[in-house]
Amino acid sequence: MSGIHAFVICAYKKSPYLESCIRSLMRQTVKSDVIMVTATPSEYLSKLCKAYRIPLFVREGEPKIGEDWLFGWQQAGKGHTLVTIAHQDDIYHKNYVKELLKQYEAHPDMTVFCTDYAVLRTKEERVADGTLYPVHTEVVFGDKVRFIKKILRLPLRFSFLAHKEWVKKSVFLFGNPVCCPSCTYNHDLIGDVMFQSEFSFALDWDNLYELAKRPGRFICVERPLMSYRVHDGATTKQCIGDNRRAADEIAMFEKLWPKWMVKLLMHFYKKAYKAYGEET
Repeated sequence: MSGIHAFVICAYKKSPYLESCIRSLMRQTVKSDVIMVTATPSEYLSKLCKAYRIPLFVREGEPKIGEDWLFGWQQAGKGHTLVTIAHQDDIYHKNYVKELLKQYEAHPDMTVFCTDYAVLRTKEERVADGTLYPVHTEVVFGDKVRFIKKILRLPLRFSFLAHKEWVKKSVFLFGNPVCCPSCTYNHDLIGDVMFQSEFSFALDWDNLYELAKRPGRFICVERPLMSYRVHDGATTKQCIGDNRRAADEIAMFEKLWPKWMVKLLMHFYKKAYKAYGEET
């Protein structure tokens, strides 16, 4: 396959939301290539890929978020300029690719494209085999967390300044306000090496901060062109439960601030963990 853009679905085990994600990518008003990568191959994934005519690439080794994303990035980078790492639980607005290509045409030095997003707050129940099954989903467009993130992303709205390192870096000083699955990256400008962070939760924050140091423009479209799902089986909730989130965020803040400031920031961040039911 070759083309200007590709979606890479990073699939893990048997997500009940995966097919909805696939359908949203297939319904784009401007068509793109779609591939799937996984480190947990199964008949379930093979059948879905066959039904939707999606190439499936299997990575050898244990599932690990950074290695899975890197594998997908490298597979899609073979013949595509722009690559979106699509999360299997999320869905994309039908005009996501249309807006992406519009911005790329206007800003060919764009290394990162991101958008605003809605939240799909899904309640789940555990069925007989132990898996979680969705029973109700609520769409949330506005809340306190998203409002704060919009403010933090404000520097990226000034596209004529968004190629400057200090502007890009300023966005990430108080956390990561960029929704990871909303991001598309320019493989031609970035190259094959990505997602080199040692973190599991703050991988995207670390990666974006490192990209901010490099040449290229960050473009943000403040319209909800994808929907991010919050549910009990999400990696984010697992990271909060086993304290990986706190450890990663402390380490990231220590890259950016003196220790006294890190303690102050984490005081407020730990209170925000309780709001995961609202959104992170």
